[in-house]
Parts: sequence; structure tokens; C-alpha cells
Amino acid sequence: MRKLHVKPYRQPARLLGAALFLCLAGTYAQAHSGHHHGHASPDGQQASSGNREPAVFVASTEKTFPALMNDAMAVMDEGMLRAPMNGEANHDFVTMMMPHHQGAVDMAKAVLLYTEDPEIRNLALGIITEQQTEIHVMQAWLDRHAGTTSN
Repeated sequence: MRKLHVKPYRQPARLLGAALFLCLAGTYAQAHSGHHHGHASPDGQQASSGNREPAVFVASTEKTFPALMNDAMAVMDEGMLRAPMNGEANHDFVTMMMPHHQGAVDMAKAVLLYTEDPEIRNLALGIITEQQTEIHVMQAWLDRHAGTTSN
């Protein structure tokens, strides 16, 4: 068996560049329809039950780290509340986990703006990569099982 040994703080330039792009992109723009309950959005406004765009997380040093973490949690909570549930365990699990995983990505983007610690930076980059991969796997599962009714 062959093992690849990589020092955690020596990321290739392209990986670091990609992570910075992800941090600045604020990629949570996937619309969810379904459950929606009134609650506060990251901007402090009360959400209505109408068809408004879902909240989007934006990682920016214009906000403090605690404010970014609160924003990430609020966007995650909103996404989970808006997840289209149909009573099927597999479907409902996936639709609820996608915004949950995106919340982890958003928190990792926030910490990358405020930490110089190489171990934390490496952890955050790994979270972004792994959680986005899992989100893609879950979306692909939903796409493959659209219209099915098995649990």
C-alpha cells in the first residue's frame, strides 16, 4: 500500500487559490422550496412565508468573525427549514443534510478569513472540499431519485 505524505501547512497554490475563490464566492445560492417557518434571516429581518430568495452567506472581513458565524448558522437554519420534505426518509434526510453541510462550508470560509493558524486553515480547507463533495453526491442522489416514492 502506498501512502501520500503531505505536510498540513504546505498546500499547493492552486488549492489555496481555489479556497480563496470559494471564500469570496458565497456559493450558497441553491433555492429550496418546501417547509418554511417565520424566523429571522442573517440581516435580522423577519422571514415571511412568501416566495422570497433564500438567504445567502457571504464571507467578508466587513463583519466580525462572531457575526459571520451567526450568519452561517442563520442561513443553515433557513435552508433546513425550507428543505422540501415529502415524508420519505431517504429524500428528507438528503434535503435536510445539504444545507447542514453548506453551513459547515460557510463556517470554514469564515475562519479562513480570520486565522493564520496552519492547522486550522488546513482543517477548514478540508471541510470545504469534503462537504462540497458530499453536497454534490446528495444532489446527484436527489436527481436520480426524482419522482420515486421508495424509502
